[in-house]
Amino acid sequence: MTGKLYLVPTPIGNLKDMTFRAVEVLKEVDLILAEDTRTSGKLLKHFEIATHMHSHHMHNEHKTTEGIVQRIKLGENIALISDAGTPAISDPGFLLTRACVEAGIEVDCLPGATAFVPALVNSGLPNDKFVFEGFLPVKKGRQTRMQLLAEESRTIIIYESPHKLVKTLNSFVEFFGAERQISVSRELSKLHEETIRGTVSEVLSHFENKPPKGELVVVVAGKK
Repeated sequence: MTGKLYLVPTPIGNLKDMTFRAVEVLKEVDLILAEDTRTSGKLLKHFEIATHMHSHHMHNEHKTTEGIVQRIKLGENIALISDAGTPAISDPGFLLTRACVEAGIEVDCLPGATAFVPALVNSGLPNDKFVFEGFLPVKKGRQTRMQLLAEESRTIIIYESPHKLVKTLNSFVEFFGAERQISVSRELSKLHEETIRGTVSEVLSHFENKPPKGELVVVVAGKK
């Protein structure tokens, strides 16, 4: 009997955001694939989950995917988790999910934590239509991407690291204009969570004077 692949979201900060079902699945599967076993080990210990873990990350997923698919075909139930949030959202998971779908293996993605949804909803910007960009290209293709996004009419969601935020906001001034409305959420669900809203120039000024820390989600109004 063929097993199943479970995609299990984990908290993005606050451990209370772990769902009862996620804990149950992680306790019952035969194996947990973790992006970083050290990080996930702390989570599993907190919820008293003793299931064995294997490492599955962007540097080895091309090599390990076929073997995992074969294990599921032979009847094992396997869960995939990332360090935080929902697997495959700017984290490993897509390659394995696609391989399982192509092999006719059942894939069950549990609902749960992901950073961009609360950042979008609390931004105050239109959320009936939006485009998720994840991380922008670092060098090659970055300018072309900015030019395309400048014409996007839907709300835009971008992930950014703290040391690159000011540079990205300066690019927004250049391509979107200083008056475009944006919202920057950091440390979502954690003790020092905050959201800064305003025009690009206002938010840029804030973070030039107060360098950001922690994970960031940037939400940009679409072109009117």
